[in-house]
Amino acid sequence: MGHENITEFILMGLFSDEDERIACFVVFSLCYIAILSGNLLILLTISGSCLREQPMYFFLSYLSFMDVCFTSTVAPKLITDLLAQQKTISYNSCMAQMFYAHFFGATEIFILVAMAYDRYAAICRPLHYMVIMSRQVCYVLLMASILGAFLHSVLQVLIIIELPFCGPNQIDHYFCDVFPLLKLACTDTSLLVIVIISTTGVLSILTFVALVISYIIILSTLRTRSSQSCRKALSTCGSHITVVFMFFLPLIFTYVPMADSVSNDKVFALFYTMIAPMFNPLIYTLRNTDMKNAMKKLWCRDIQREEK
Repeated sequence: MGHENITEFILMGLFSDEDERIACFVVFSLCYIAILSGNLLILLTISGSCLREQPMYFFLSYLSFMDVCFTSTVAPKLITDLLAQQKTISYNSCMAQMFYAHFFGATEIFILVAMAYDRYAAICRPLHYMVIMSRQVCYVLLMASILGAFLHSVLQVLIIIELPFCGPNQIDHYFCDVFPLLKLACTDTSLLVIVIISTTGVLSILTFVALVISYIIILSTLRTRSSQSCRKALSTCGSHITVVFMFFLPLIFTYVPMADSVSNDKVFALFYTMIAPMFNPLIYTLRNTDMKNAMKKLWCRDIQREEK
């Protein structure tokens, strides 16, 4: 077992050009601020309004929280490394970063599945909705998501810590992930690559296909509804579908490699670590009437209270 004589890794990052790095430092810093403030706004709005009683917003608040945690495992290091001369990360920090990135990312995936199940129950089984999606069921789904993500992340770390690393120690990525680390191991890892593609890759594809099918069923059910309820359901489902596509497609391209190209992985990884979490709050608030109304009520009430 072990990493032999390597105690730290060097992250190659995204760019080597000085001007590009400074420009990206500004852009990614702004992105990270937008992610934190957007998701915090969602969390405060849901917890401060009656929306928190509804299962959909129960899951949305946890999705926002996971977005913040997930991005925070990657973004601060990515941003500071853009200005750093030496982009090193210790072996233990590298393993921790990989564990948390997979843990929060996988929890998000399972929460998106729970949200699709919630929409299915609300639209296809409206009379039994409150029984199907009771608060107990919501907590069970949330705990199952966390447990599933934990097992997945532990598996990834166990695969890596068993490998010998004897040099070189340069990771061609901006954070510690399984494939870039497998490339550095001083042993044949072709079997492990197959294992990861057949676990993480296939899990991503199956989940994505299941989510798309569930939304097709939901949308086909909507055709029989009145136009007003149809419009409302379409707006919530539309935002869910957008988030699913933005998160899953880059993930699938990363974990089901078409060719041996880590440089593309870095671009795809940017999508699900920075870009999707930044757009999620916008998608869920701008396309959602309930959220917009709750925000108006909550923030207008606060302004009036201050004026008094």
